[in-house]
Amino acid sequence: MPTLWLSETARTSMSMSDSSEPSAMNFNIHILGCGSALPTLRHHASSQVVEIHDKCSMIDCGEGTQMQLRRSHIHFSKISRIFISHLHGDHCYGLPGMISSFGMLGRTAPLHLYGPKNLWQMVKPMLELSGHGIDYPLEMHEVDTTRHRLVCEDRSMEVWSIPLEHRMPCCGYLFREKPKLPHLRRDIIDMYGISISQAGNIKNGADGITPDGERIPNHLLVTPASKPRSYAYCSDTRYTSYLHELIEGVDLLYHESTYAEDNAALAEKYMHSTARQAAQVAAEAHAGRLLLGHYSQRYEDERLLLDEARQLFLATELTNEGQVITL
Repeated sequence: MPTLWLSETARTSMSMSDSSEPSAMNFNIHILGCGSALPTLRHHASSQVVEIHDKCSMIDCGEGTQMQLRRSHIHFSKISRIFISHLHGDHCYGLPGMISSFGMLGRTAPLHLYGPKNLWQMVKPMLELSGHGIDYPLEMHEVDTTRHRLVCEDRSMEVWSIPLEHRMPCCGYLFREKPKLPHLRRDIIDMYGISISQAGNIKNGADGITPDGERIPNHLLVTPASKPRSYAYCSDTRYTSYLHELIEGVDLLYHESTYAEDNAALAEKYMHSTARQAAQVAAEAHAGRLLLGHYSQRYEDERLLLDEARQLFLATELTNEGQVITL
């Protein structure tokens, strides 16, 4: 029998184990798929991997995500959390197969799934009917798509839900690095002969003590920490006037740009955004950079979307499968 654990209620936050210091300070976004509902030969269904300090989280899991994960050379075992924005197929139909493959590969570590109400009702029958046993803990965490709230956190990062407006319950996700400790000034520490055993205390605000007992003020021994980095993933949504307030100052924003302005009426009808509207959100949020994605299959050349967005927000880029964006 599969080992399936379902949380009874949505929790404000969920701690994730992190017993050691991160081995790297990387913050990378791997684009696995950036197309919209209908498959094309150019783009795969929506999926990304967010890699922060060598810990990997997946956002959305459309069809073909497993193959894209292989092509990206990200080991399946590195995925510890999967965040689903909503239950349209191009964002979640790859999930049952992914869960099953994890089991066949001998996974033992827990897998945490975060998503809107009814995600479990979609996944559970497929897993049970397929007959594949799952011998690892599978934990479901229901996300309230109507609220901007802390979904989970660990020692180095936190993830917040971003309410979006689509034809069904939908939310984006904001990944925010936690503040780091200041950097040591090894030249000054060595000059005073301060023992390196004091490094941890100094980074946490203590003064340094020389071999002669002299107290050296902390501000002389450190330089400010690097600014925490942030990434916002805003999948299917129409333009909303409040969205920029929830992601103010974000370093990197991925915002769906299903249509160009020539199809603004379709964007309104199906509750999607145009590239220009995505750029408007980025400008209003004072974002550092904007990534466009979730392209309609009607556009053979997405540079049309890029040109329209750059009229409002110059720091705009197109996403493409296999791309890795580093913060």
